[in-house]
Amino acid sequence: MSGETRIAIENLNLHFGANHVLRDVGFNIPANAVTAIMGPSGCGKSTLLRCINRMNDLILSARITGRIVIDGENVYSPRVDVIDLRRRVGMVFQKPNPFPKSIFENVAFGLRIHRLGDSGEIRARVEKALVQANLWEEVKDRLQDNAFSLSGGQQQRLCLARAIAVGPEIVLLDEPASALDPHSTAKLEELIVELKREYTIVIVTHNMQQAARVSDHCAFLMLGELAEWGKTEQVFTKPKDKRTEDFLMGKFG
Repeated sequence: MSGETRIAIENLNLHFGANHVLRDVGFNIPANAVTAIMGPSGCGKSTLLRCINRMNDLILSARITGRIVIDGENVYSPRVDVIDLRRRVGMVFQKPNPFPKSIFENVAFGLRIHRLGDSGEIRARVEKALVQANLWEEVKDRLQDNAFSLSGGQQQRLCLARAIAVGPEIVLLDEPASALDPHSTAKLEELIVELKREYTIVIVTHNMQQAARVSDHCAFLMLGELAEWGKTEQVFTKPKDKRTEDFLMGKFG
């Protein structure tokens, strides 16, 4: 239900070797809402996002303390199946990254890997995901075309369809519009707002206007620390931290 905590980040610290990247970060991310993580370049936004589905595990020098709790379970517990975690917590990256396969097979890829249904069910879930990603009407007659034949904006929506096809509960978006033109960005933002009815969405953005348009809650990071957290309207109109106010006024970025 909307308003309930879906993700609790508690005293999170992350080091890459000797570099202390995230410092005692803690806040709650509510279910069925869009939470934006914003801040200047190099402040740890994407690193924080990648902690939620343990993508930083792939970096040998990474050392993490603290907890990230999803639905009552610490994702860093040794009991957690990381492959299943990444199914439950889907991710869309900064640049569209379709596979060199057909449009259909891009969306079906995760369903086949996780063995989620027979061929008929896979077809139905691919169609549902493309509908949810507002892409079905544009591609329904060309599902066997190579995904690289799509425009950049369509490719990013295809990557979103691929992420949601496997039935995640949470969708992470890492600067998903940074490589898109304004028209494609607007379509993607509309889609993000629609999808929060079914998913908990966390978006990293350096674009303050985008955060204001799509998010319900905002976290503002500065040099790896959480400077501000609250409802988006409050953060933008009555920031509690001087660093947030300076960032919003364009004094640094």
